[in-house]
Amino acid sequence: MIKSLFIIGLCYLIGSIPFSLIFAMALGKVDIRTRGSGNIGATNVLRTSGIAVALLALAADLCKGLAAAWIGTAVGGPILAALCAAAVITGHCYSVFLNFKGGKGVATAAGIMAFLMPDVFVVILIIFILTVTITRYVSLGSIVGAIAFPLLTAFIFPKPLPYILMSIYMIALVLYRHKDNFIRLKEGRESKITDRL
Repeated sequence: MIKSLFIIGLCYLIGSIPFSLIFAMALGKVDIRTRGSGNIGATNVLRTSGIAVALLALAADLCKGLAAAWIGTAVGGPILAALCAAAVITGHCYSVFLNFKGGKGVATAAGIMAFLMPDVFVVILIIFILTVTITRYVSLGSIVGAIAFPLLTAFIFPKPLPYILMSIYMIALVLYRHKDNFIRLKEGRESKITDRL
């Protein structure tokens, strides 16, 4: 039990590392908390610091999810993997290093999916790309992908119960973190991916 709690705590700390902020400040000389949307995420890095820095931030956030899923699987199997996944995405969204503020969890969730359920990841990636290509809204692609995640996990590509419960937690967190985007989309004020590039 103590070992499992330590591993879960470690994954939370991994998730808390604000790579987007670190890379934007180190390479782009920009504090993304005060620029663009103010969000600690790769999309805001893209808008404020350019594509190269954004790709680094995206890769790092993906790796956070991959690392947590791998650690949980290696140490304890599906249950611990699901708990580690929940911890890492919680850390990303509510970072102990940023006074419990953070990003929206999409890239970290993608890393988790890529490791634990690559079949679901491929489908959601296609859904995300198609949505963003058609609408030019990254937030809408993230929202649609998040909604599809537990449906695919439970019904199309049935996974173990811990993964299904994890997917429900992750969709709730990601959708909550996008609450302001919902409002802007409804009011027609949401920025498209090309607006600030």
